[in-house]
Amino acid sequence: MDEAVHALGRGALVVLPTDTVYGIAADAFQPRAVELLLRTKGRGRQMPPPVLVGDPATLDGLAVDVPEAVRGMVTEHWPGPLTVVCRAQPSLAWDLGDTGGTVALRMPDDEVALALLRRTGPLAVSSANLSGRGAATTVAEAQEYFGTGVTVYLDGGP
Repeated sequence: MDEAVHALGRGALVVLPTDTVYGIAADAFQPRAVELLLRTKGRGRQMPPPVLVGDPATLDGLAVDVPEAVRGMVTEHWPGPLTVVCRAQPSLAWDLGDTGGTVALRMPDDEVALALLRRTGPLAVSSANLSGRGAATTVAEAQEYFGTGVTVYLDGGP
């Protein structure tokens, strides 16, 4: 876990388990790291990654004008596989790609992912796969996709 925290801080990529599939992560506030994530997956800026958070309270720091219906869904389903798309906080110094002023937010129900997020803060995360290929459901599948292009692989089992 320490190696993952340090790698993300240096702008490197980390693969982590989530409650659905494995994800490939970058520090959401390091534009070069997010660009590296997109390039590693074979994606362009037109497909911005969602942002994972470690606490529901982070919603208000990253989004504005969150509708009450969305707050209700977050209260009921976070942590869990619910992604909400909101208007991004305009004062944030990040570049996730061509978002049109929105941000997709999710809080995964996975202890490894949550432990990492609590130490790093929000992470730009996309499924651990090359664009157009199936998402990795094991750390070995993620390693086959990315090899040494990812600095740390956190194994959370299948």
